[in-house]
Amino acid sequence: QVQLVESGGGLVQAGGSLRLSCAASGRSVSSYAMAWFRQAPGNEREFVAVRWSAGSTYYADSVKGRFTISRDNTKNTVYLQMNSLKPEDTAVYYCAAQLYRGSRPKKEASEYDYWGQGTQVTVSS
Repeated sequence: QVQLVESGGGLVQAGGSLRLSCAASGRSVSSYAMAWFRQAPGNEREFVAVRWSAGSTYYADSVKGRFTISRDNTKNTVYLQMNSLKPEDTAVYYCAAQLYRGSRPKKEASEYDYWGQGTQVTVSS
């Protein structure tokens, strides 16, 4: 079993930055695909970014060039650096994990077995 705990959310003005953290426990996630999803009120959960294998990354078009996903295997933690934030980035952000050694990016929420509780990000205009 893998437990995930997100932190780092908050209220920020448009154009600002936040860094989200996702701390994993229970086992090493070095061989896991680690992803961030988000869900705004009334919307479905949507893919944001994923990091897997030896540093492969993939981003949603809406965040490409503004968000960066990284991981520190020594801390069993994944990060999401969010820059140039926009009001439409407002959502609850979730961390997800799935054991995976393949080559394609996992972008569907249904492909992940482990989820954190979420952290709220609010971007004011």
